[in-house]
This record gives sequence, structure tokens and C-alpha cells, in this order.
Amino acid sequence: MQSQSQSQMTDTNSTSANYPRLNDYQPEGFYDEVVCADSVARPDSVALVDLLNRLPAGELIRRQRAIERSLYQMGITFTVYSDAEGTEKIMPFDIIPRIISASVWSDVELGLKQRIRALNRFLDDVYNDRQIINEGLIPANIVDSCPQYLPQCVGLKPPAGVWCHITGTDLVRDNEGSVFVLEDNLRCPSGVSYVLQNRAVMKKNFPRAFADSSVRPVNDYPARLYQMLRRMAPNDMLNPTVVVLTPGVYNSAYYEHSFLAHQMGVELVEGRDLLVENDHVFMLTTDGRQQVDVIYRRVDDTFLDPEVFNKKSVLGVPGLMRAYRAGNVALANAPGTGVADDKVVYAFVPEMIRYYLGEEPILNNVPTYLCQRDDDRKYVLEHLDELVVKAAGESGGYGILIGPHATNEQRAEFAEKIRENPRNYVAQPTLQLSRVPTMTGESLEGRHVDLRPYILCEGPDDVWVLPGGLTRVALKKGSLVVNSSQGGGSKDTWVVASPGQIVARP
Repeated sequence: MQSQSQSQMTDTNSTSANYPRLNDYQPEGFYDEVVCADSVARPDSVALVDLLNRLPAGELIRRQRAIERSLYQMGITFTVYSDAEGTEKIMPFDIIPRIISASVWSDVELGLKQRIRALNRFLDDVYNDRQIINEGLIPANIVDSCPQYLPQCVGLKPPAGVWCHITGTDLVRDNEGSVFVLEDNLRCPSGVSYVLQNRAVMKKNFPRAFADSSVRPVNDYPARLYQMLRRMAPNDMLNPTVVVLTPGVYNSAYYEHSFLAHQMGVELVEGRDLLVENDHVFMLTTDGRQQVDVIYRRVDDTFLDPEVFNKKSVLGVPGLMRAYRAGNVALANAPGTGVADDKVVYAFVPEMIRYYLGEEPILNNVPTYLCQRDDDRKYVLEHLDELVVKAAGESGGYGILIGPHATNEQRAEFAEKIRENPRNYVAQPTLQLSRVPTMTGESLEGRHVDLRPYILCEGPDDVWVLPGGLTRVALKKGSLVVNSSQGGGSKDTWVVASPGQIVARP
């Protein structure tokens, strides 16, 4: 049963004759975020639909190709190591934006702030007093068996109790338009660079529709990120040195690391560029050593410091954890946050919200079966043809079985994996994800989407949510997998401003 706030988190439907109908497009029974069931524009999509109807034949595809050329020239890439045709790929982009009403976004924003507050409380608790475990709300073996739970982080006390400063939480809408949290990404969430670049090219190609739609801006994200990182500096120093730590050019998100460093005006460094001496971190420059005060790390936890984690790591900095524990350098995000990424731990977030905040969740989880539980496992094995099964620690669209679209052989293979390692698997109902009109050849067809908003957390009561985020679209007809590594693309996300809110300039 949906909570009252959840049931209200849907767009207002309207079939008013004053609203245009999108020509030659049918929602085909799915919840569409641009038009209603009869192809009539939703209230916030009127300007977009009107423009699409007025464009001359061939103009939309011409603009789509112009944007693709622009993105190619800007070098907006990601890496797919398993692709035989080459690893370096241009992020596919679709020209039709996703539009989110002010009322829906208001609830989403409140729900995300609530969620990150609870997750930070959980991380601080689980590495220290473990009260939520001792009181029986989360079984100890759920946490202790999580590969991302790092005993080396026990006893850490990040300033202000903030473990996760930068979060990307994946949301979906079902066939009723209700919003659900699909998963949390609290280690090194990627994709925000595509949000900023998508917006830049869209404003150039749809300036009138953009202006008429009262869209909220996203271009202040790098400035907000930089100010948050500066304020994290130890001892309230006035002019701290901030760096972005990257694994290097072969990382799938290297473009984003470079982009954000450039936008913030800070150095992009690799582990070999840093050293620790007397529990302080220094950057090696042509002018000598320079102390580093804040590190926005895009290196996974276990590669950060070979003295503490993976001893074979050449990506991290020996002694970094000593400097961090001594309070001489700040890390965003703190090491150890991956335990809250785990898809089994995810199932307990509603309980975390109730326990730590004394509130009911504003955003619901997708109902989740834990294969570690005997009854859940029995149900999942008997209903593999109906469910989505996920490996607890995988990401990027890997380790997933979409039961209704799988073969008998694939379902049998997953059944065996579940029996061998039930802790590693969860299952969820197969949601009919919402759709958005998408360019397919020279025509528009509906394609399924999800959304990754980005959240910056400076303190327990100082949380900011980027108005919009990365809309990922499954470009293959009928597909529910939106990840770029699995053939998905992205769209610009237009969050409509409420009265009094700042509107982006075209």
C-alpha cells in the first residue's frame, strides 16, 4: 500500500482541449511523462509538444544529429571494457527532454534529503555503536557479510557525522506515475557531467521551448560542489587546497573526473602525484610540495591506501588513512560508505528512516525479496519468470536477470547462483517503468527511463538536491536496462520551477 505522500507523487492528468496532442505518437498503455494516455500534452509539456508538432519534416532528426556531433567534438565519453568494437564510447543522447512537474519534484527532493540524512546516521552507527543492530532492526550478519563493509573503518568519526557528501540515488516511476527508489550510490557516483553537458546543448537547440517551460538551472552544481569541499577542510582554514583524485585515464568515468576538476578550477591528480609525510598529504608540483587539505576521491574504497586496504593497489596513496584519521585531510566521500550501496542493506533503509529520524519514508523502496531468507528464496525460485533478480554488489546493469525477458537457461543459471550464494541476491517485481518519447530513426517512440538525482550533504541539516539529474533511457525497444554500458543513453531533465524559484536562462 502506498503512503499518502507516495500516492500524491504523480503528475496531474488532463485531457483539456486547450492542450496539444503529440502528432504520430502513442503511449501504448504505458505511463508517459510527456503526454497522457490519449497523447495530449501534460500541463508542463505544452510548450515542448507544441514545438515538436510545428517542426518541419526532418528538422528534429537534423537537430538530433547536430547535438551528437557537438557531443562528439566535446569528447563526452565513457568506457566499456567488454565491447569488442572498442572501449571508448560517446554517451548516446536523445533530444526529447524529460519534464518533471514542480509538485512531483518537491516530494522527490524532500524524500531524497530524508533518505541521505538516515543513511549518514546509519553509516556512523554501523561503524561505531551499532545500535540499530543491537536493537535487532538489522541482523548483524547482513552488515558483517557485506563485502563493502570495511572493518578498517570501524571507529571513524567524520566531521559533523557526514560520511556521504555526494550521492546519486536512482529513482524510477511505475505505470501509475508513482516514484520509487531503485538503489543508492554512495561511493563514487558518476554521471553528473552528462547532466551539465546535456543541458548546454539542449538550450542551444530548443531555446524557445526551454524558456517557455520555466526550467530550473543545473549549471551551479560545480560551484556548489567546490564550496562544499572547501568548507570540509580541517581546522576551518580560509584557503584550502582541494584536489580530485582519479584512478587515471583508463577509468570509465575519467572524462567526468577531468571535467569536474576543470569546472571547479582544482588540480586533477592520481595517487602517484600525492605523498603522505608526518600524517599530512602533499601534492608534488613543479614548484615543489604543496599541502592538500581536501580530496574529492573517485577511487574505490579498497584502492585508496595500500597500507590499510588492497596492498597491491597502485591507484591510492600509502598513509592516506593515517592522515585522514589524524584529521589532517578531508575525504569526500568517507571510506566505508559502500556498505549502504549493498542491495540487501538497501531493503532496510525504510527502517533506518523510522529508527534514526522517527519519520515515515517519503520515497518508498521497490518491494524487495532477500534470498538469504528461506521464505523469500523459496518464493523467488518459484517465480523467476516474473521477477528482476540482482546481485547485491554489482552495478552498471551487470549481474541482473529480468525474468520475463530471460530464457529458461538463463533462469536456471540464476537459480543455481541463488542456491549457492543466497546472501548475494535480491529480487524485485518487474515494474512497468515510465516512458518518454525518444528518437528512433526519424520517428518518436516511447522508451523506458530512470533518473539519478545528485545530492550534496554538508551537514545533517544542510542537504542540497540538484533540480533534475541524469535521465537514463533504454534505447532498445522494450528494454528495461538503461545503463550506458548496456546500450542505454541519456536525456536532459527539465524540472519545472515553482513560483519564486530561479529559472534557467536559455
